[in-house]
Amino acid sequence: MYKNLVTAVVPTLVAACFSLSVSPAFSQSPAPVRAPLKIGFVYVTPVTEAGWVRQHEEGRKAVELALGDKVKTTYVENVAEGADAERVIRDLASQGNQLIFTPSFGYMEPTLKVAKDFPNVKFESITGYKTAANVAVANARYYEGRYLAGIAAGRLASSAGYVAGFPIPEVIQGINAFTLGMRSVNPRATVKVVWLGAWFDPPREREAAMSLFNQGVEVIAFHTGSTAVMSAAQERGKLAIAYHSDMRKFAPDAQVLAITHQWGNYYTRRAQAVLDGSWKNGALWGGVKEGMIRVDSFGPKVPKKVADEVLARQRDIAAGKLQPFKARTAMLDNQGREVLAAGKTLSDEQILGMNFLVQGVQGKLSK
Repeated sequence: MYKNLVTAVVPTLVAACFSLSVSPAFSQSPAPVRAPLKIGFVYVTPVTEAGWVRQHEEGRKAVELALGDKVKTTYVENVAEGADAERVIRDLASQGNQLIFTPSFGYMEPTLKVAKDFPNVKFESITGYKTAANVAVANARYYEGRYLAGIAAGRLASSAGYVAGFPIPEVIQGINAFTLGMRSVNPRATVKVVWLGAWFDPPREREAAMSLFNQGVEVIAFHTGSTAVMSAAQERGKLAIAYHSDMRKFAPDAQVLAITHQWGNYYTRRAQAVLDGSWKNGALWGGVKEGMIRVDSFGPKVPKKVADEVLARQRDIAAGKLQPFKARTAMLDNQGREVLAAGKTLSDEQILGMNFLVQGVQGKLSK
């Protein structure tokens, strides 16, 4: 999620390099290691009750539950991207951790640097796109959950707001998928975007949400790291889409549903692979089908028929029957230009390099 790169070059880099992420190819692995396997996790924010880091912490706990005394895990929280991340990752490797998960895009380069000095340690760069002999990458198709959330939002409202961190492809994918989902059931629906220029800044997240509500939006979504947008919706009596985690504790009346990230199964499989000597580097870009993205935790204001519809479409995505970026009619950007002909589907490479906003989005890609 957290990506501190120059946003002007990110789409090109991702399109050029993250094509690896859709490949199941892996390289040779060494012999198994003796248990307990020491595993380290690095978190970009404090461990809070909900959000990006919370879901990775739940993943860590899932590894412990599944593998028991075969593993010993530890984590370091609130680690800034950059030099501080390199120091922490290096410390974890020096302390004998044989598998290290680094779930933040800004950890990618520090992970690669440390990996060169610790060739016998396995690293998992989560949301990264560069692999090495001992570095694997993984990410999730978050946009699939966004499309499903858009269906629910479109059944409940005609105007939505979206608090977004930075205009990188992952965020743009989410905005577009959410809008397409809304307009699939409510063709005149609009989505107004506010760019925050930050991933985790609760006061500014709340301020942005309040500004959107003041402009008349009925439901709000976000791609930032705290629960502030949910709390703002609860305060204003509006509706909101939770992201990363179930956030009904913070917005019991406002939550429409939650787009949850599920890392436990992936983390457990990768730890087991190190234990039995089958770990290989490579890349995975998984979504609903792989169990990495799920829409659930519907709120009290969502009619059962709407929840049932969303869950049915979720099953369709899992079965490959529904693709959010398939154009039923010609897909236009919000300047009226055709970006995809009717009946065509965006390729993974095109999705990964996405740099336009679809028709219905009110806003521009900030520089």
